[in-house]
Amino acid sequence: GNFGERAAAKALRRAGYRILERNYAPENSEIDLITSKDGITAFIEVKTRRIYRDGSPGFESRPAAAVNLAKQEAIMDAAKIYLASHRGTKVRFDVIEVYVSGDAPRWRAERIHHIEGAFGKRSYRG
Repeated sequence: GNFGERAAAKALRRAGYRILERNYAPENSEIDLITSKDGITAFIEVKTRRIYRDGSPGFESRPAAAVNLAKQEAIMDAAKIYLASHRGTKVRFDVIEVYVSGDAPRWRAERIHHIEGAFGKRSYRG
């Protein structure tokens, strides 16, 4: 949730991204982060999973696998609403996987994996 989104936003800023929106929620959907870099607006879904003390993952599949087709479609629908007032930009749909350790509220981000163009068209104009 919030911890993963904050960690992802921090990593994105370090990588030169500008955060345009957080938790953009038109109608019945939500986009975790909307960012901009090099003329591309990226709509980003953040998935956070815990790594346990023994180093084993607390999940059976990669966090990105939770971004199923229904979730992708909801994000793309929300992006269309955003783009109605932000025309002329190249668009990409990304997923960021955040792997955390420790116990709340002292979680630590152990690894952040940014998957550019994770779904939808790789790049198109809004």
